[in-house]
Amino acid sequence: MAPTEQTLNISSTSSDWRGLALSNFGLSPFVLDGVLFASVEGFIQGIKFREGDPQRDAAFASSGWPAKHLGNTADRSGAYWDGACLPYGSPEHHRLVERAIRARIAQSKGLQAALKSTVGLTLIHDTGAGAVSSTTSFPASEFCRILTDMREELLTSGLVI
Repeated sequence: MAPTEQTLNISSTSSDWRGLALSNFGLSPFVLDGVLFASVEGFIQGIKFREGDPQRDAAFASSGWPAKHLGNTADRSGAYWDGACLPYGSPEHHRLVERAIRARIAQSKGLQAALKSTVGLTLIHDTGAGAVSSTTSFPASEFCRILTDMREELLTSGLVI
């Protein structure tokens, strides 16, 4: 009988504290390009609004479900950052979200240690919501790839870029 693959759910619904800590939903302030964000979820939802929109700032200052609910009111016409409009769900949009995830973890020794402690586990993102929504801008596969890559970087060099 083959050994069962062990997984760790990186989600606000995780039963493991590391999954909760590494989730985008958690209140976990970080700075990207000189801007302070309350959470990665707030960043992901906030960039759906054009620069200058008050909903954008409200999302950037929130985490968890409040951030998610704000993002649900966006028209999803693009991802707005640094004066540019990136196509919603595009590789450029994904790279921007990756920069935010990387900044958050690079700025927290605790999150780096939590991520390193997942060595040997396959990282998954299962929110329990069932099928992926057609309005999802950032697929679970991308999220897990980024965290897995970062874990390898931390374990290999001790640094996150």
